[in-house]
Amino acid sequence: MNNKLGIAMLVAVVIITGSYILFNKLGGDNPVEISLIKKNPESLTGIYYIGTPQDEKLKKAFEEVETQKSLHPGTYLHTIYEVEPAGKLDTMRVFIGLNQALSGENFESRIFQEKQYLLAKIQSSSWVMPGPEKVKEQLLSFADSAKLTLSGVFIDKIITDNEVHVIAPVKD
Repeated sequence: MNNKLGIAMLVAVVIITGSYILFNKLGGDNPVEISLIKKNPESLTGIYYIGTPQDEKLKKAFEEVETQKSLHPGTYLHTIYEVEPAGKLDTMRVFIGLNQALSGENFESRIFQEKQYLLAKIQSSSWVMPGPEKVKEQLLSFADSAKLTLSGVFIDKIITDNEVHVIAPVKD
């Protein structure tokens, strides 16, 4: 009986240790780097999507912006979730855009008047990347300690699959 308990505990320790090592390798312990940038956030051009997360139109909106991204090297995909859905059938409102002027009927521009913004850099695998709420909490905490007021807009800038920047404009 003691042998079985000892083996079970050893297996548990090996699994926990292996999981922690894998978590670290994927960047799970990488800190979110936050800095204050003293310039206007980039203007964006893109598409608004209003509907449910399951709607095929959301996929098409992302595909349309991704196509424009491939035609404009050096641009990055940006998203602004103005209304985030709580579930699969809830309505969401999201802006999907690029840091590039685009022309066309479907495209709208987002121009930010703020003179500075907080930039949070996240580098880790998408499997262990911190969630948006955790990053927002860190940005709000940083702003609070620096006596800054955020505008309430959080812009996700997708650099690569393993790097995301979150831009939070600061009210003047």
